[in-house]
Amino acid sequence: MPHSGIVFPSLSHMKSTNPHQLATMNDSVLSPNNTPRCYSINSPPFNFTPSVSVAHYSSIFSALGLISNFIAFVVLLKSFWRTRSRSQSFFLIFLGSLVITDFMGLLVTGTIVISFYVTHFNWRDLDPNCHFCNFMGISMVFYGLCPLLLGATMAVERFIGINLPFLRSTKMSKSRTVSIVLMVWLTAGCIAFLPLTGIGSYHMQVPGSWCFFNISSQRNDLAFSLLFSLLGLICIAVSFLLNTVSVVTLIKVCCERDRTQRRRDHEVEMMVQLILIMVIASICWCPLLVFIAQTVISRGRLQIKYLLLYIRFATWNQILDPWVYILFRRAVLQRIYGNWSRASIMTMYPSFRDTIRRFTRSSLGSTPGSEETVETGQLNATPTSKPPCTLPPSPSQN
Repeated sequence: MPHSGIVFPSLSHMKSTNPHQLATMNDSVLSPNNTPRCYSINSPPFNFTPSVSVAHYSSIFSALGLISNFIAFVVLLKSFWRTRSRSQSFFLIFLGSLVITDFMGLLVTGTIVISFYVTHFNWRDLDPNCHFCNFMGISMVFYGLCPLLLGATMAVERFIGINLPFLRSTKMSKSRTVSIVLMVWLTAGCIAFLPLTGIGSYHMQVPGSWCFFNISSQRNDLAFSLLFSLLGLICIAVSFLLNTVSVVTLIKVCCERDRTQRRRDHEVEMMVQLILIMVIASICWCPLLVFIAQTVISRGRLQIKYLLLYIRFATWNQILDPWVYILFRRAVLQRIYGNWSRASIMTMYPSFRDTIRRFTRSSLGSTPGSEETVETGQLNATPTSKPPCTLPPSPSQN
């Protein structure tokens, strides 16, 4: 899940920043001359002149993300119209909403950042009332939380689809799936607007190209910082737990009979994609979320260089996510493993299949040897003719 596609300069540019601005990053005291709140901590213009290479890097980074998400959206749209599986159509709706979120996050925040690097505009002159800064802060939080919430939602949908298929088939529809996506977007939007109500606050951030919520140990800023970080970590934990259970269940089902495996190939495809999305989100997002929580709980001074580094990690999520949908599809895997459609994953690797059988027996409580006994009996059993039915002798008549 990604952090709004924002592109930051290299850390070496931080040397030109006023040290006082770095030291007072998390001191939310308003200046006595009625300075707007978003400029009360860091007030532009900063002693920072972005180089041409920084602007080029930002443009290339944003363009790569936008093109990747556009290609992924086209691929998902074609798959959606071709699929005949209800479960896969639901999953593709969630993936499509994730692609749209990533694309819009890169487009909105990337445009602002690139404009700053190209024109070197002064935020105080352009936005004296903090409306533009608040808009960017809201965008950063909204487009940051949405992918994490959608990842957890997809994990719940796959868990129900694999473990409780009857419940999902009776309760889910395409319109309800769209409603769930809209609810996720609404939830992220409501959280993003909380700083405008006094729970947290959006501030200009060093080196002056972006706005974000104030990471501070003061009461309101502390509450919003913990809400943002803990909610993100909970989403990742829920995804990990439910995806693990779903994978174990799916492996057991796939190991039972080859005929069942072929019917489950689309389930395997969806779980592979979801696992990769979860792994990428965990690697990209956990450092930033843990850093925010640790900073506000320990009441330590905010380290700007680490904040920029971890946000840069989170940004890469929007670049990597689309390639999961582009590369890890059955159409692509069939070109690598031509017998995907004729035999399932487990039958391509018999030794791996036997290992998974032993693992799923121990983890799911199967009796050792029960599956082999059942399958061997079914394969080797020969039909036996029933003994002729003989009528009992009629009772003697007196």
